[in-house]
Amino acid sequence: MKHRCFWVTDSKLYQDYHDHEWGEPVYDDATLFEFLILETFQAGLSWITILNKRENFRKTFDNFDYQKIAKYPESKYESLLQDAGIIRNKLKIRSAITNAQLFIEIQQEFGSFSKFIWSYVDEKPIVNKFHKKEDVPATTALSDKISKDLKKRGFKFVGSTVVYAFMQAVGMVNDHTTDCFKYPS
Repeated sequence: MKHRCFWVTDSKLYQDYHDHEWGEPVYDDATLFEFLILETFQAGLSWITILNKRENFRKTFDNFDYQKIAKYPESKYESLLQDAGIIRNKLKIRSAITNAQLFIEIQQEFGSFSKFIWSYVDEKPIVNKFHKKEDVPATTALSDKISKDLKKRGFKFVGSTVVYAFMQAVGMVNDHTTDCFKYPS
């Protein structure tokens, strides 16, 4: 039997996410945007709630196409508020549209969002050596810095905790605990 990180439950969805996505380096802008949106919607909720609604988010938000989301008219915003398949939080839905617009601005400035975000870690993952749950931080000085930079650009729902969770999800930091089968040896 595989030994996984402490946060993984017996949910097949959670196990698959842990085993195949979490902590794997993502350099593709479309996937980075998907995780950014999912992490911002997760703020204050459990990740399993987001995973359970991920396919609904994918359908409702045009497969996380930031070009389309950036241009959502008010009528689309109103329809999203009525969609029980996603998290119907007015501010989070509005932030998805705003963040898509700002995501595109960063692409224009840096060539890609990937170049921008990965520059914070010199384009390679930080591999931490955490042994137990208590060792894994919710924020770091780096997530504080990225959060501050994103907020200065106008991004919403990108506090340091959300940013650190994003960094973990997209593999900017590898926080698999040392007893996890995914920990790099």
